[in-house]
Amino acid sequence: MTRGPRDVAVTGLAMITPGGPTADSTWDSMCTGQSLARTDPHLTGLPVDISCHIDDFDAFSELGRPLARRLDRTAHLTLVAARQAVTDAKLDPAHWPSERVGVILGVGGNSLQNYGREFALLTQGRPAAVSPMALPRSVPNMVAAEVSLDLGARGPGFTVASACAGGATAIAVARQLLLAGSCDIVLTGSGESGRCRMGATCFSQLGALSRRTDDPASACRPFDRQRDGFVLSEGAAILALELPDHAVRRGARIRALLRGCASSSDAYHPVAPHPEGDGAERAIRAALADAGCTPADVGHVNTHGTSTPAGDAAEARVLLRVFGAAPPPVTASKSVLGHALGASAAIEAALTVLTLERRQIPPTANCHAQDDGRALDVVTGQPRTAEIDVAISSSFGFGGQNTVLVLTTP
Repeated sequence: MTRGPRDVAVTGLAMITPGGPTADSTWDSMCTGQSLARTDPHLTGLPVDISCHIDDFDAFSELGRPLARRLDRTAHLTLVAARQAVTDAKLDPAHWPSERVGVILGVGGNSLQNYGREFALLTQGRPAAVSPMALPRSVPNMVAAEVSLDLGARGPGFTVASACAGGATAIAVARQLLLAGSCDIVLTGSGESGRCRMGATCFSQLGALSRRTDDPASACRPFDRQRDGFVLSEGAAILALELPDHAVRRGARIRALLRGCASSSDAYHPVAPHPEGDGAERAIRAALADAGCTPADVGHVNTHGTSTPAGDAAEARVLLRVFGAAPPPVTASKSVLGHALGASAAIEAALTVLTLERRQIPPTANCHAQDDGRALDVVTGQPRTAEIDVAISSSFGFGGQNTVLVLTTP
């Protein structure tokens, strides 16, 4: 496509997910169309004890023992993904203009894995056993700070919080920094581990998690009429963004263009989506307008698709209103990879880039029959080959916070 004045180039990406420790392995897992959910020993004894979790990741070997011990699981995943994204973009931190390199990350919940342990020590009357690192781990900006420290990125660095839209919101903010001339390069996205006993308990109490613990692989079923909630997950995805001219000058490969972004708030309920998807629709329409695109231009939607009864119903209504009776083919990545909370939005943005590159739409797992009157073109079974030039990635979070990204071929 012809480049526009507000385009930002994606020159590198990385993913670490239950599907694999790289972007390619994650893509391959997505293309199987099979859920990765299984019983999680870390959640034993809880009402919902299943998750999609990463087995083949050793923080000590990836980061070294001193650094790995100082950080938590979320930071481990994010830091390694950031290193991978830099390598994929063929950037060299030893020679880049460090003052012009930003790090903007999204967060859903920070360091939840450690809160319970540290508070337990305190309530046991053992304050001397509490880790002094509990405080910096709990500060929401610290994962972005750790990436900046590790890579020597001395430009703007901070975290944005918009719940499960966090990774997408970070990408949108990163684009604004580039367009404003504040940076030449921004590393952006999110990492998070939802495998926290307190978090899992709270989501269960809210009724947000699937109760199909006897058959984990069938538990997450976005847009299926028998859906009953999502499956917790973990992972990280980082994109390297630059202005197209900057990327061309250094001979970088432009993998996709981030052409438009928009965010909105439902102002409806703390944890429930607006039943008609009012805020989500406004975000989709505004993102398309920002990109200079119409609904007819869109060839694919990577949906939020959490597998909750209310959330999927609202999202389906929105897509049918925006795109009409024949919306573009959609996929729901959480059906395979689970819901990594704030990181899911970044993972789905990265998957959307790969969809554009490879001209394939990965399938959705466990979608057998949709709600009456809300038939979306959900890709199932096998990947679908399609000539796609424009795709959107939609992410919605608690608090009614919505962010939509419009990505195109270079």
